Amino acid sequence: MLKTALRNLLAHKARQIMTLLAVCLGVAFVSGTLVFADSTAEAHRAAASKSFADIAVSVTAKEPPPGAAAHQQTSALDDALARKLAAVPGVAAVRPSVDGTAALNAADGTPLRVDPGANPAAGYVPGKDGKDSRYPLAEGRAPKNSGELAVDRGTAAAGHFRLGDTITLATDGPVMTKRLVGIVTTEDTRVTAGGTLALFDKATAQKLFASPGHYTGIDLSAAPGTDQFALSRRVTGMLPADRAAATTGAAQAAQQAILVDTLTRGYEKLPLVFAGVSLFIGSFLIINTFTMLVSRRTREIALLRAIGATRRQVSRSVLLEALLVGLVASAAGFLLGLGIASVLPDILSTDGNTLPQGPLVIGPRSVVAALGVGVGVTVLAAWLPSRRAAKVAPIEAMRTTDQPPSAKRSRIRGLAGLALLVLGAGVLVSLSGAKDASEKNLQNAMAGCALLVAALIVLAPVLASPIIRLTGRLTGRFGITGHLAQQNALRDPRRTAATAATLLISTALVAGLAVIGNSTGQALDRQAAAGLGADYVISSPPMTGVDPAAVRRVADTSGVRTASAVTDSALFTGGGVREISGVDPRTVHDVMKLDFVSGSAKDLGPGRIAVSSTLARANGVTTGGHLNAALGRNQEFRKYTVVGVYKDNPVAHDALGARTEVAHDSYLPGSVQRILVRTDGGAVSKTTEDRLRTAVGNSPLLKVQDREQFVHEAAGTMGDLLTLMYGMLAIGIVIAALGIMNTLAMSVAERTREIGALRAIGMDRSGIRRMIRLEAVTVAAFGTLLGLAGGLFGAWAVGSLANGALPQYSLALPWGTLLLVCLLSLAIGALAAAVPARRAAALSPLEAVAEA
Repeated sequence: MLKTALRNLLAHKARQIMTLLAVCLGVAFVSGTLVFADSTAEAHRAAASKSFADIAVSVTAKEPPPGAAAHQQTSALDDALARKLAAVPGVAAVRPSVDGTAALNAADGTPLRVDPGANPAAGYVPGKDGKDSRYPLAEGRAPKNSGELAVDRGTAAAGHFRLGDTITLATDGPVMTKRLVGIVTTEDTRVTAGGTLALFDKATAQKLFASPGHYTGIDLSAAPGTDQFALSRRVTGMLPADRAAATTGAAQAAQQAILVDTLTRGYEKLPLVFAGVSLFIGSFLIINTFTMLVSRRTREIALLRAIGATRRQVSRSVLLEALLVGLVASAAGFLLGLGIASVLPDILSTDGNTLPQGPLVIGPRSVVAALGVGVGVTVLAAWLPSRRAAKVAPIEAMRTTDQPPSAKRSRIRGLAGLALLVLGAGVLVSLSGAKDASEKNLQNAMAGCALLVAALIVLAPVLASPIIRLTGRLTGRFGITGHLAQQNALRDPRRTAATAATLLISTALVAGLAVIGNSTGQALDRQAAAGLGADYVISSPPMTGVDPAAVRRVADTSGVRTASAVTDSALFTGGGVREISGVDPRTVHDVMKLDFVSGSAKDLGPGRIAVSSTLARANGVTTGGHLNAALGRNQEFRKYTVVGVYKDNPVAHDALGARTEVAHDSYLPGSVQRILVRTDGGAVSKTTEDRLRTAVGNSPLLKVQDREQFVHEAAGTMGDLLTLMYGMLAIGIVIAALGIMNTLAMSVAERTREIGALRAIGMDRSGIRRMIRLEAVTVAAFGTLLGLAGGLFGAWAVGSLANGALPQYSLALPWGTLLLVCLLSLAIGALAAAVPARRAAALSPLEAVAEA
């Protein structure tokens, strides 16, 4: 039987290529993703290890306790402590540091990447040799006074800076300008991954990020033979216990490893989704291929059974054949995966977020996963066909090679599919009125969609006949070739359904995601637009603020009618933490579109707030009632009088208060987080935007957006969903094309004599080709129609859950995308038929008819 399996594999290698390609794609995504994640993690660790290589112990300042004395508010890390630590036995060198963050403008005045986690800044702290070993100089010199600055190579290139240029930057306050005097290199992964680095002289950095004469950290290197942990204990004994702490370099490296593992797990998610989809869809191609191979070899299997082969031997022969295909596909997929791993960093590096580069790391889990997935999926998919092969009776098989399914089996299939359909539809319909996007409801929705897709797959052979007869009205317009194409598709409904299953699944996924994505995007647009009355929004990053003096400058800008400052803070209630916006009651209606259910904003003042409908329901309050809450840094709960209840508004957040009160108790007292600007006549132009940027000092920390940009950003969260959707569409199309091509190739081989007869009675080559293409398009249309029906129904049911989180949500069909999916499906059917159609047309009538 081993020889038989090998002979069959070699004899039908052309037909196995499609199966091999389908498995190869899935294995490539799995292995490529794992190799990519391992390589990225190793690149992160390599960069981090360079940073910790010479650090035995790090000393950092502790946060002062609430109500601490004035002397405890400043850092305990100063030159005196550094000298004291240098005298500790086992300490080879002491390296103080002053670290913070700073955002920079490019040479053309536009902000470079603004992200506190990707904009490190530090003081250049030279050692005895006059150099800071952490930042080797590449050009120029180190900054020596408050008017000078150094940056890294990547920042200089991104900002188009040259030595001597004036750079505009900001830390957490007013804008500063510095002259660029040096360019350095760095191994900091925050910078090498697309961030920026700004280096000040030591005194300036201390003033900005700590206090004069103090540091944010002190790194110690150990003398040869000194144990890190022993050194850490000695250092800890020298520190003020309530103001500083010591950490070993090994502990820092361990923390960095945890961070790297968390980060790289995030990198794996999207590619692994593609891998799962491709393997799931590809499994139907494998089942279909082996089913057709078993059907083609029915006489051969019957002969083996007749000469003594047992059912188990026949089944093992088919599974062995699948095992060999899986091994070849795994090996090819693993090699293809290495290529995918090498290009993924460029694909996933967007918007300045560059992933670290390094050599490919091929770990054992990548190899094991490639073999396990490729072989496992192929063997499991071939299991049903192997059982079918084992059930072939010698006498029955010798009579015919085309045994239609029994009526009993068709009824069982129909009943099972109907049961799944009722169950899946029932789950989805029950959720249609939930309007609650809880984790449990989302899990139920996913289960309902899975049941619905399973039902369509099981029912597909039953539905093939009526649907294909319906679509046959279109193919019938092509005359006898269209009629024959329809009959060929109806000849074996099970085969047609299995071939169309790949398109059914991918179309259902894409259609459902496209509808939900389009509907959610439009809802986010409406939500943001409905709450914003201003023409421009000037905003700052979290835990920073707009210079209060800038509010007056913005108000005095030409063309500005209203400039309303907003202070955002936290509001603590019995139900959790909410957001409150401090506004000016006199101008709030000019810049926000507030729809009050009761009350109004005119009565806002000390101790008086307005709340959103959601917050009012959650706390059972109405206008005139009282809400027990604590505002910002003031942790004392008090009763606030509710002067109004307004419909949920993302611009106003969960509650509104008087800005004077909110700013007083915010974590940044007196700060302004947003300026909402209304222009004369709603004018929006590049000139107005430039004037507003000038009014706020061209600060790289501040974002100046017009109404359209603000709304677009609010809906920007759908980008990942759309990426996933189009990725699934691409995978589905590729595998569907392989499936249709494989099915038609085998169908042509089975119908050799029939095609020869058609040629003999006068059908020309173009007619044969047209017949095969129309058959492929018919199968593609069948799968597409079922997929669209399932996807749209699932999107309608699941959409109600989004309606609970987004009141503006309503079903919005993306007609362009759906039409594109249909056209692509039909086109892929026609293209997949090209090779089988050409092969069929090339058959010689006499040789085909004479074939045994």
